[in-house]
Amino acid sequence: MHYAIPTVVVSECLGFSACRYNGDIIHNSFVSRLGEFARLVPVCPEVAIGLGVPRETVRLVKRGGERRLVQSSTNRDWTREMNEFATSFFGQVGEVDGFILKGRSPTCGIKDVKVYDDEESGMVVEKGVGLFAEHVFRRFPNAAIEEEGRLTNAAIREHFLTKVFALALFREVKAKRSMKALVQFHSEHKYLFMAYSQTWLKQLGRLVANRDRLPVEQVLGQYEQGLHMLFARAPQRRSHVNVCQHLMGYFKNEMSAKEKQYVLELLGQYRAQQLPLSSVTSVLKSWAIREENEYLLQQRYFTPYPPVLLDVRDSGKGRETAV
Repeated sequence: MHYAIPTVVVSECLGFSACRYNGDIIHNSFVSRLGEFARLVPVCPEVAIGLGVPRETVRLVKRGGERRLVQSSTNRDWTREMNEFATSFFGQVGEVDGFILKGRSPTCGIKDVKVYDDEESGMVVEKGVGLFAEHVFRRFPNAAIEEEGRLTNAAIREHFLTKVFALALFREVKAKRSMKALVQFHSEHKYLFMAYSQTWLKQLGRLVANRDRLPVEQVLGQYEQGLHMLFARAPQRRSHVNVCQHLMGYFKNEMSAKEKQYVLELLGQYRAQQLPLSSVTSVLKSWAIREENEYLLQQRYFTPYPPVLLDVRDSGKGRETAV
């Protein structure tokens, strides 16, 4: 199966260089593996604006009703420099499918970043996103955006990988400007999209049917908007159960009663968070192979991203929702 190469911007301290404020580097096995199948673009916004390594820490401060990036030891305000760098960087980086950013960083954190008051007490007055990450959400609201800590959660990691590889493949479809390519893309993703949203699956299907004979560029534009809506949230377990039951229907005449019961038991264990989804889908795919069902074997529901990236380990950190 062909996989497009996604472009993913990554905090540079996650395995690329020792650019943390204390001179450390954080080796991240997930980022390392992903680099074999994606174009990774490392960036350290703090180093880029002239802060050295090691350096005195910066933090977000509420000043005059605004959030400012301030170096505590010198009280210097680096907000303008960071905003200018982010504008320049994103003006040059091109299309991006995903981001993996350093969690809780005052520049790269995507949530729960501490914002302090501007008084000597230094109390935390609110939490939010880092200053550089704020530009990320504004410029790329539909990209897959995560922090390295949350990606130790199996469900969050699964959603991130599924989304970045689907978005990258759709970019190839857009470049072809072909209804045939769009039809194939939609067909291959039918059951994957069903797991995410049956409503959006149907709406995207109507666009592909193109009964109004719209120009292909217009169809692709509307389809892309719908695709972003579909991927806005990770699928729920009950949705995966529903898809697997649909897939079982292809083999209702071939499966024995005991075989059906076995798959249903696996689904029950998956629903109860006792097994990963791959424990069920691998069995269903084996049936597709046995029955030589080429339509199902082309479904990206079974392998939405390169199989070697599959990792069922789960830290339990974070929630099974997309940011």
